[in-house]
Amino acid sequence: MELVLEREYFSSGTNGILSYNGDEICKTIELPWLENQRRISCIPEGTYVIRKRYSPKFKWHLEVVAVKNRDLILFHPANDALKELNGCIAPVTTLTGEGKGIQSRVAFERLKDVIFPHLEKGHVIKLTIKKMFNEKSN
Repeated sequence: MELVLEREYFSSGTNGILSYNGDEICKTIELPWLENQRRISCIPEGTYVIRKRYSPKFKWHLEVVAVKNRDLILFHPANDALKELNGCIAPVTTLTGEGKGIQSRVAFERLKDVIFPHLEKGHVIKLTIKKMFNEKSN
C-alpha cells in the first residue's frame, strides 16, 4: 500500500493532501521546510515506511520510520503546526491557513480507519512525500 502526500510550502507552515490510489484521505499540516532541522522543520521529500505505534500521549498512532537525522516523526492530531508540532505530520479535514487546519481528530480517525486494517494484515505501508504538481519547481 502506498500513500502519497503532496505538499505546498509556505514560510509559516506546509500544507498537504494525503491520498491513497488517487483518493484523498485528508489534508495535512506540518512545520515549514527549514532544511530538515530537528523540531522546527518538516521532513524531506522521499519515500518512507509507516508503522503503528502506541504512546500514552497519543494512544495508537502512526510513525514515519527511518527519516534521515530524525526520529519520532509521527502522524497525530494538531490544528496549528507552529504551536503543536515538532516535525510531525497532522491530518486535518480542512486547511485554514499556512500550517493550520481544523478537525484534526476527525481526520486522524479517518486516516487510522484506512491504514490500520492494512497494517494488521501485515502489509507494508509506504509514504511518498513530494511537491504539489501545481507548485513551481526550482
